[in-house]
Amino acid sequence: MRLFSPLYRRVMQWSRHPRAPWYLGGLSFAESSFFPIPPDVMLAPMALARPDRAWRLALITTLASVAGGLAGYAIGHFAFELIAPWIEARPRYAEGYRLAVDWFERYGFWAVFVAGFSPIPYKVFTIAAGVLSMALLPFVLASVIGRGARFYLVAGLMRLGGARMEAALHRYVDTLGWAVVAAVVIALLLMR
Repeated sequence: MRLFSPLYRRVMQWSRHPRAPWYLGGLSFAESSFFPIPPDVMLAPMALARPDRAWRLALITTLASVAGGLAGYAIGHFAFELIAPWIEARPRYAEGYRLAVDWFERYGFWAVFVAGFSPIPYKVFTIAAGVLSMALLPFVLASVIGRGARFYLVAGLMRLGGARMEAALHRYVDTLGWAVVAAVVIALLLMR
């Protein structure tokens, strides 16, 4: 069943849109402070569609993400009391927040760096950094390095793959899509 091929074609069309870099910047900003979808899902096809702009796209993503991280920091520093009940009502976010606080107490700078580079929700760490009043310069530095490393890696891999990778993904996107769905279902069943 070809469910993912039409979606893939649509994403590749969107990634070539003249305003796509603006959308990428907006998504990157939002993801760092409150939005759940990581910018990699937009950066990768955009860098794949335009390998000559991969480094510029990684820079846009990094700068917008760090700016969003500063917004998350401000939320934590100035408005945490407003969102604390919402976080506590959601066990997944509450657990993530407690983990972030624990990591800050132990690792400081490195907690932000790891959250910036890894799939750990960076937004939780930006808010926790604000709540704990982490020094702003180390926060920004860790964010730039962690987020930059992640987004330049994604852009570089897409640039390296170029047209060949785009063709291979187009050929196998349905198989890969169903494999991911199966993996998620299995993971959810194992977690129960």
